[in-house]
Amino acid sequence: MDRRPAIDIVTAIERARFGPFQFTITALCALIALLDGFDTQAIAYVAPVVAEDWQMNMASFGPIFGAGLAGLTVGAFVLSPAADRFGRKSIILASMLVFGVFSLVTAWADSFNDLLLYRFLTGVGLGGAMPNIIALTSEYAPARLRATLVTIMFCGFPFGSTLGGLASAPLIEAFGWRSVFILGGIAPLVVLAVLVVMLPESLRYLVARGAPATRINRILVRLDPTHRPAPDDVFVLNEPVSRGFPVTKLFQDGRARTTLLLWAAFFMNLLVMYFLVSWLPSLLRGTGLPIGIAILSTAILNLGGVVGAIALGRMIDRINPHLVLGSAYAASALFIVIVAQGASNLWILMPATFLAGFGVVGAQIGMNALTAGIYPTAIRSTGVGWALGVGRIGSIIGPVAGGLLLGAGWDARSVVMAAVLPALLASAAVFALRRHTSRTTAAEAPALVH
Repeated sequence: MDRRPAIDIVTAIERARFGPFQFTITALCALIALLDGFDTQAIAYVAPVVAEDWQMNMASFGPIFGAGLAGLTVGAFVLSPAADRFGRKSIILASMLVFGVFSLVTAWADSFNDLLLYRFLTGVGLGGAMPNIIALTSEYAPARLRATLVTIMFCGFPFGSTLGGLASAPLIEAFGWRSVFILGGIAPLVVLAVLVVMLPESLRYLVARGAPATRINRILVRLDPTHRPAPDDVFVLNEPVSRGFPVTKLFQDGRARTTLLLWAAFFMNLLVMYFLVSWLPSLLRGTGLPIGIAILSTAILNLGGVVGAIALGRMIDRINPHLVLGSAYAASALFIVIVAQGASNLWILMPATFLAGFGVVGAQIGMNALTAGIYPTAIRSTGVGWALGVGRIGSIIGPVAGGLLLGAGWDARSVVMAAVLPALLASAAVFALRRHTSRTTAAEAPALVH
């Protein structure tokens, strides 16, 4: 009997109708992003209260903000290549365990050094989860919906930050600042048990690693109920096979300039994003606003990111993504100026904060989707993870720089204004990426849109 033709797994994913299985994957990854956003942002919400409780100067929180972001950087650099070798699901589960446990432990911190260490270790877990939920969502999404699904999924991150802002103020008032970390630790550990059962491994990864056909077929039937498995099924992935250290592949086959421009955009925008989400509550508190309003402003920033991500994601699937994202970064610089100058007027501050989040946070989520589409399966987690890792270096510099500027005597408005330049540089990097990719030959184009 003749063997059945080899099944191209990419074609099988493209052919399948979007249904409950893909929705479940997107929803689970969005839930992880939500918890990630809550835990990443938690320290900014409690910082003014901890500073008063421990009688610390607010400027000294720069290293604590930076420690968590340093952990995010380490997690992104180390755990994203590990996922290309050991699988998306296993690294996601390990990352959830790490950031859940150490967020919970943070609730019992009683010194500056404890807080520094626990935020770093929490960050390692947070940094490992991010690139892998992006990669997993991207690898189950048909090309026509990829940017939309990745951006919708990643809306969980700013939405988690928004919920954190809405929940933190009443939690702190009722139970103290430690309750924020208790919630931020218990929730991911509960979700972890659900993920063990419900989250599938990437089909593309399984085929690339030569997994048994029976395992692939079990998932493929859930993805596409019309698929009829057979014992002699052979699966193929029509992509280059990656050998050697995956990071070096980011600079091969014409990818070097693209990779460097992506890194520049990630670095500059994550510097702005974490500068704002880390310091905005404290800076606005310093202008005389009540703590509840100061925290709410950061929730509004992240809410703007949720709306921006959805709107920009749809635009990216229809219009040139570099034009969309570059313009969003440029517009965000304008709204940062308005935030700085309008801090004393809530009717100016809140809309400007929302629109700044639309550009800064929303476009960052769009960049995640763009990056996931640029790299092939064999190095996708590495490509996304290292772009995020380089960006995390910017995210460390931003909050630390905020502390240094405050320590040097800058007022709150001037510190916020400092975020304008890197926002404009992020815009320039994306427009340069557009010019570079527009000159890509037809033979190279499939690798850029895969």
